[in-house]
Amino acid sequence: MKLTVDTNVVLRYLLDDDENQGAVARKAMQTATRIVIPLPVLCETVWTLSRGYKMNNIDIANALKLLIGAETVKVDRPAVDAGLQMLQTGGDFAGGVIAYNGHSLGGEVFTSFDKKAITRLKNLGIIKTRLLS
Repeated sequence: MKLTVDTNVVLRYLLDDDENQGAVARKAMQTATRIVIPLPVLCETVWTLSRGYKMNNIDIANALKLLIGAETVKVDRPAVDAGLQMLQTGGDFAGGVIAYNGHSLGGEVFTSFDKKAITRLKNLGIIKTRLLS
């Protein structure tokens, strides 16, 4: 079966913090022939792990790499890689995903009021940036 998984399934799979749901999530993901993880699910997962579970960026990045490295998992890899670059340098995963996605849809310059995000994206060379003030 080809599955699209929701954030709660990914979290139960990664954290196993609920015995029953963790077992169900593992079984579903281990028996699927394809696991599609949409970008919003990964953004929500990172946010929950960071804010709710107080995990650090490196541990979150490592968990995501293991998850998306499975042969059956399908993600928008270039967008996820941009998010991981941001996350691993202390930035916001969603910011990297948004910047990449906007660029892939034809946006030439990523604009934001977030000075840290603009600086980090500029340093990573992901996309041209412009700080709004």
